[in-house]
Amino acid sequence: MDLDQLGARRAIEALRSGVPSRDAVRELGSGQNEIEDRFLTLLDGSGTSRRGGERGLLLGGGFGAGKSHVLEHLAHLALERGFVVSRVVISKETPLHDPVKVLKAAVETATLPAGSFGAVAEAAAVLDSGSPAFAELLRWASGSGSPVSERFALSLSLLPYAQENDGDFVEAIVRFWSGDPIGVAELRRQARFAGKGKPALASVPARELARQRSRFLSRLFLAGGYEGWVVLLDEVELIGRYTPLQRGRSYAELSGWLRADPEDPGSPLVPVLAMTDDFDAAVLTAKNDRELVPARLRAKEKSEWDEAATGAEAGMRLIERSMLLLAEPDAAELGRAYDVLKALHGKAFGWLPPDVAGLERLSATRMRQYVRAWINEWDQVRLDPDYLPQTETAEVSPGYAEDVELDG
Repeated sequence: MDLDQLGARRAIEALRSGVPSRDAVRELGSGQNEIEDRFLTLLDGSGTSRRGGERGLLLGGGFGAGKSHVLEHLAHLALERGFVVSRVVISKETPLHDPVKVLKAAVETATLPAGSFGAVAEAAAVLDSGSPAFAELLRWASGSGSPVSERFALSLSLLPYAQENDGDFVEAIVRFWSGDPIGVAELRRQARFAGKGKPALASVPARELARQRSRFLSRLFLAGGYEGWVVLLDEVELIGRYTPLQRGRSYAELSGWLRADPEDPGSPLVPVLAMTDDFDAAVLTAKNDRELVPARLRAKEKSEWDEAATGAEAGMRLIERSMLLLAEPDAAELGRAYDVLKALHGKAFGWLPPDVAGLERLSATRMRQYVRAWINEWDQVRLDPDYLPQTETAEVSPGYAEDVELDG
């Protein structure tokens, strides 16, 4: 099996399983021209002032409509343009309402344009302390008006000294930027060794520190020679199964990802979130979240919950008004996808596939259903040329019943 055939086989097997692999996405593209255009506009404008606007995209589509496929395609576009790209799937282990866990997942999956991982360590390693990029990053992180804790400026200023004298402390700095704690005593000890006196270091809540890390890392990647940081969050609709308080926090986090950061309006961070297109009707309306969730949050009678309520209201408005729906495949797109897959199946298995009927072309049929039907029918005919396959479908939709275990 040559490399072309191996790549074709990988693509077919991924599509058969409904997995948006790199090979499958490269062969099929996305078929979502408006979304691509909007995304590329965001990439071109990353790092420019976006105060008051939105810095990311919220994509909506039905179950099996191809949201994950589109996200993978956007990842390729961003990597080709020199961005660091992270992919995060919202799950029980990575609940959207917990910025600490989401940040850790984003760091762990951060991929460099060359295809390698370890993006934070790589960006730190290539920083030149004598360069204008390093000076600009230090200037941004320093001072009373900085949108991040003084820990970031101090650890950044100590990095060149540590790179020359203490490799273990370099690793500690990188781990701190990536989401691990760093001891105040250790920071002060290293500052004393580097001749920086005894700096004052105020405590920062873990949730706020995670948001500050997102700001800092996007700037770090920029200083390291990359164009910025793209964070793709998939299966966001899982928040519909959280309990009301955690749904509220999740709506607030969604708003924080999508709206321009008032603390750092020039951030080179570009988030894209994907969720089901029926979320408004099935959760916001059916569960009366517009009224129930903010009331439950404000009933806590604490400023942090009042702030979460305001953020939740903003997040729900974004779901109502700013969701960019995946375009349904038209006849031309279906014909193109069919021709591509037919040729791909032939290359993968070394044969000339005949035409197959597949599914009747209806507006309610999802692209994933067409793709799997074509592939399965070619599989059957390849094994028995006289067989006339017929494919039936069964509708599967995600449920939104609350599950306290999903709160994380």
